[in-house]
Amino acid sequence: MSSTAQRRIIILRHGETDHNAAGIWQGQLDTELSERGLAQAKACGPAVMALGPSRIVSSDLRRAAVTAEAVARAGGIPLSLDPRFREIHAGQWQGMDNTEVSARFPEERAAVLRGEDIKRGVDGESMGDVLVRVREGLDDLVASMAPGECVVISTHGAAARAVAAALLDLDLALAWRILGSFGNCHWAELEQGNHGWRLVTWNVSAGLVETVEGSPPP
Repeated sequence: MSSTAQRRIIILRHGETDHNAAGIWQGQLDTELSERGLAQAKACGPAVMALGPSRIVSSDLRRAAVTAEAVARAGGIPLSLDPRFREIHAGQWQGMDNTEVSARFPEERAAVLRGEDIKRGVDGESMGDVLVRVREGLDDLVASMAPGECVVISTHGAAARAVAAALLDLDLALAWRILGSFGNCHWAELEQGNHGWRLVTWNVSAGLVETVEGSPPP
């Protein structure tokens, strides 16, 4: 627990999966960490624990939960699961790369690229949907936090930015523009001040970064 009065939240994205490396939309497919992802999770554990968290809350999808377990083991802190911090459900896009998505769903893919917040994969979620459930999880989490407490949220690429947007009271479009992509096993630190939450760091890693360029789909 922090020695100061400010409460802090660390938003952590899970380690790399084979789907991340191949640029495939995972959404809520329950994929495992790759060998590289496991190494990333192991490396980030001590670095995240150096920030002084007292507990960790994770999406219940395996890639986030296993990453959270690595952090929890590094510091001997408790871990709980909350499905509200799952990745966006990408509907029929799940399991496809962007080339396949563009070929099969050209209008929907073009709308997303224009910045329109439609439901992914026709029957999936919009980012607005994700923001609603993430905000519910955050409201419960923040209400449970003691003064000066630091908590880690282990989550996913798109969901991580939704968590940040909710804490910082940012419009989703603005959050996407100014926050940028979130690497595997990268994290952000946010601190609660007298006038709300502020961003302290964004997209920090323990040094073991992706080998692929750009930001893979969620």
